[in-house]
Amino acid sequence: MSVSPDSDLPSVAAVAADIAGVIGRFTHGETHAFAFGDGGVPEAVIASYDQYDDLGGDDTLGKYRTVVAPEVLGRQLPEMVEAIRRGTFGPPVLVGSDTGPVLVVMSTQQYRTLRGDDEPPPGVIDDPTVRTYDSSPTPGSVPFSVDEWAKDDPFTQQMLEEIRQERGSGDG
Repeated sequence: MSVSPDSDLPSVAAVAADIAGVIGRFTHGETHAFAFGDGGVPEAVIASYDQYDDLGGDDTLGKYRTVVAPEVLGRQLPEMVEAIRRGTFGPPVLVGSDTGPVLVVMSTQQYRTLRGDDEPPPGVIDDPTVRTYDSSPTPGSVPFSVDEWAKDDPFTQQMLEEIRQERGSGDG
């Protein structure tokens, strides 16, 4: 799948032309959702059906009766993205075969809703598959040691002790 020269973002045409590759990606272990769109702007997201299901997609975005075949998606994807642009795109589209869905196509807004993410700050490109969060300490937060973190978990305490023993025996 090629990407546009001014962006790492795959174009709608590139994704539509490589639906078999996208399906292969999701069926052979690569399960990270990705955004795509034209002009370097994320317009839609493809996620694995497993992620969609794990995040409660049926409850959050609605329950669906049909699964679209990959070749149908390849033909209809440009129209779907056009509907996203117009604001008339319906529910996410499940894609797979008679054995069940493999992936889901949705708008960036639907993906953000599914994940429970906030809206991006003004001026930030809306790619909910690539998010960063402020991880600065909050006022009043204090550092703590790994021992404090593990104090209520006997299994973690045991693992820490084994690690320390291994490191201690190798030093001397």
